[in-house]
Formats: sequence, structure tokens, C-alpha cells
Amino acid sequence: MQTQIVTVTGYSSSGEGVARLDDGRVVFISGAARGDILEIMLTKEQARSANADIVQIVSPSQHRIEPECAFYPGCGGCDFQHLTYEEELDLKLQRVNDAFSRIGKSAARVGEIFCTGQTGGYRNKATFHSDGISLGYYRARSHDIIPIDRCLLLKDDLNNMLKSLVPGRGVTIRSGRNGLTPPLEEELDGLVYKVSGFFQVNTEAALLLFKKVREYAAMSKKETLLDMCCGVGSMTLFVGRDAGKAFGVEQDAIAVKTARENARRNNMPHVGFYRADIAQWKSNGLKPDCVIVDPPRNGLSREAVYKILELSPKRIVYVSCDPATLARDLGALKGYSVREACAIDMFPRTANVECCCLLFKD
Repeated sequence: MQTQIVTVTGYSSSGEGVARLDDGRVVFISGAARGDILEIMLTKEQARSANADIVQIVSPSQHRIEPECAFYPGCGGCDFQHLTYEEELDLKLQRVNDAFSRIGKSAARVGEIFCTGQTGGYRNKATFHSDGISLGYYRARSHDIIPIDRCLLLKDDLNNMLKSLVPGRGVTIRSGRNGLTPPLEEELDGLVYKVSGFFQVNTEAALLLFKKVREYAAMSKKETLLDMCCGVGSMTLFVGRDAGKAFGVEQDAIAVKTARENARRNNMPHVGFYRADIAQWKSNGLKPDCVIVDPPRNGLSREAVYKILELSPKRIVYVSCDPATLARDLGALKGYSVREACAIDMFPRTANVECCCLLFKD
């Protein structure tokens, strides 16, 4: 098959390099860096775009580095081991702002992305898959197993545990401030949490996020906070200590039980938790001054948006792990405008990025 020489000028929303073919079509290239001159071979073609693999790097970009991981790029766990960290952060900032303008048709902009500076050894949780012979991660865009004996993103105790695992079936392993001993615990700014179900996989970056949410929420002792999708109550408690009253809503029964334990453990009797779907939760006249929402990757359902609008808080703090669904939902929250927004690099070396937006009633 014929090859072409292209120059990479930017990145797609998923982090692939973007260039132009001789016929003017856009081509998306995995493992490319802005400024690369590449010889590529097309792998998939559409009327207006194409996908390609790198045949050889004719001239490397100044943003390109040698990957530290021996399993990259075959392993699907990372996306940006070939980029400088500065370029990765710029790429993620671009991704968020592109989503705001193209999907949300919004003039809102994120001017800063916060990070811990730690690009490895940060993950406190990992899921390994098995083919019955080996344990590992899936190859990118497939269910083929890439055997892994060490992952640069994991905390040391998880890598040590990986060596002792039997590869008969898939497994999820997790670490906390108390090591691998269940029940797991985490500590953020003096608050200690029992962990069950969802908890941020990067504890150090979670602290950056929680501090920003607390700053945006700006609660006072005269105000009431409502945290939707509250999980084990970590964010509810972190921000709710500034409020007169705080409530969390969560559908998972075990998470709600854990959240209540966490409130008692941290001596916060003014914080309560409800088990309910946020879209169908009966607020019984509760009028929160501020609503925090941190939904799954697919964002808010239409019913959840209606619920927030019905509650009519003075301000909303929206936390998202997907800029596209965030941009969509910001447009659906009629009567509210983005006052401030930032990004947090919760998942270094991957294409994922966390966002935090403060919305005020118009």
C-alpha cells in the first residue's frame, strides 16, 4: 500500500496526531507528536478523513521523547508516553477548550490545568485482565491481552502485589493510606475516608480537585450544600465542613452506608446522605444554595438536568471526567453561566482529563 509524508499540526479530542493528506483530507495518527514529519500508511478511509499508522519518523518533533515504558505503545494503558509532559498538559487544555467552543458553543475558557507534577506511581487502583495464561492490560482498541509485570503508573505496593497474582482470571487491586489492608482508607486534608466503590484513582491529584471544588462552592455556615452522585461522601464532607448543612445523594447502597460511616468518623453530624437516583430523588422542600455534581463519563441524564433546574441553586459546581459531555450539559443548564473553570490532570500519560466549572444563576 502506498505511503505519504505528512506534518502533524495538532491533536484530536482523543489525543491522536492530526495532519492533512495530499488530497486535503484530515488524517488521525496514533502515537504522533505535534511537529512530527512522518511517513504514514492509511489504515481506514472515509470521505473526509482517514486513520493511519506511522511507518517511520522522518523528522521528530521537539515535543517527542523516548517512552520510558517497555510495553508502550502496544499496551492500551497509556496514550502519551511519547510526549513531553508540558506538551501533554497543553494538549489536554486544548481538548477542554475545543469541547467548550465546538460542542457547547460556549465562550467559556479554561486558562489553567493543575497537576501534581507526578507522572508515574500515582494510581491507587488497577484492573488486570486474563486470557487464562497471563495477566495484563488490553491492547489498544482490542481485547488482546498484553502481559504486564510492572506498570509505571501504579503505586509500588500494587506493582509488588502484581508479581504474586495468579493469572487464572481478571482481578482488580487497590491500595490506600493503610496499604493493601481492607477496609481501605484514604486521607485528604485531615479527613479520613473508608473507601468502597468509587474513589479517585490519583489521591494526590484528588486533593487538588477537592480544594478547587471547595473554593468554587465558597460555602458559609448559613448555607446548605447538596452533592449529587456523592459516592462514599468524600467531596460532600470535604466541602460540607464549611456549610451549615450538607447532603449527599447516591444510588449505590454500599456507598451510602460507607458515606454515613465517614461522616460519623469525621465528627460531622450536620452532613447527611440519601440513597436515591438523583433524577428521581424527592427533595422534600430542600433548597440548596450550592449543588455539586460529579456524574459518570456519560454526563447528566435529561432528568438529572431537570432536577437541578428544579432545585434552582444559586451556584453549581460541575466536576467532569469528559469534556465533551460536560460541554453538552453546560448548554442544557439553562439560566446558568460559567463564572470560572479549570482542568486537573488526574490521569497523567493518558488522554483523560478532569474539569471543574463554577456556574452562577444568570
